[in-house]
Amino acid sequence: MARRVKAARAKAVRAKMPRGGTPAASPSRAKTGAKAGAKTGAKTGANAAAPPRAPAVDLSTLLDYVRFAVSRFNAANVVFAHGTTDAVAEAVFLVCESLHLRPEQFESFASARLTAPEGEQTLALIEARIKTRKPAAYLLNKIYMLGLPFYVDERVIVPRSFIGELLQSHFGDADGGLIEEAGAVTRVLDLCTGSGCLAILAARQFPNAQIDAVDVSRDALAVAARNVADYGLEDTIALYHGDLFAALPPDARYDLIITNPPYVDAEGMANLPRECHYEPRLALDGGVDGLDVVRRILAEAGDHLVEGGGLLCEVGRGRDMVEEAFPDLPFLWLDTEESEGEVFWLPAEALSQF
Repeated sequence: MARRVKAARAKAVRAKMPRGGTPAASPSRAKTGAKAGAKTGAKTGANAAAPPRAPAVDLSTLLDYVRFAVSRFNAANVVFAHGTTDAVAEAVFLVCESLHLRPEQFESFASARLTAPEGEQTLALIEARIKTRKPAAYLLNKIYMLGLPFYVDERVIVPRSFIGELLQSHFGDADGGLIEEAGAVTRVLDLCTGSGCLAILAARQFPNAQIDAVDVSRDALAVAARNVADYGLEDTIALYHGDLFAALPPDARYDLIITNPPYVDAEGMANLPRECHYEPRLALDGGVDGLDVVRRILAEAGDHLVEGGGLLCEVGRGRDMVEEAFPDLPFLWLDTEESEGEVFWLPAEALSQF
């Protein structure tokens, strides 16, 4: 799975680094100042007034630049919450993409030397990540999900849903899958589609399905349209502008509804890291308890599912709140390699009686 690959890659990169080469990451640690330790000793003679040169003088290989990026990210207490899980994974992603390499190609090129222009460009990206706190995915206009690249910009949140992984692990498996035959799925709905990545992953998982994808943001749908076109799925995925089910034909029925709606509660919104402030508030803010949109989806989903279908919904760390708000619904909580109880499944039968 994508996150498992990133973790393995990060472990491999760490193994290549010299011991003690990078300080330990600690996002909760008090900031020590991004400029701490940046100054070098004063120079004498004709060069005394010259500004310090870019570290490209001392950096040569991809591994050198990744190590440097990790140290800079850790020293600046950069937050990683947008498709990478730690400083190493973020550094590999940023350095490789700046060189037009996929992150999984890092090990093949770790000892390759960068040209001077490549080094300057890579260092500029590293410093931009620190200075602006803009997520690397926005700086690069790219993110990977399950190994597939998607275009992103500030019109959509950076995709980081666990639903894509669950589509692979829990659907189309004749041995106990939630929907046993992927080929039998003919209609899928993606609510709050954002960049369209989940709709595209669903199209790949269910080869006979037509996908409807809905978002209330026209800006987000423009990004989704670009990604749909990139994958040549214009005849498979239909994009709808509007507010949840109201955007759809009244007789629309689906085998599967997937959704990663806004679910951040008021306390979470008040304490978002700087990185998250680049994302559309509309795509994050779930109201006081984080369940404003989730309540509406649960209230209407049963009317749009066929018999034997179901709803797959991500709510982050809101499990307790969801179960308290809906004690009579038989939630099945699903886990992935890096999540526990952040996505639930509800069958159509349960929702039709809700």
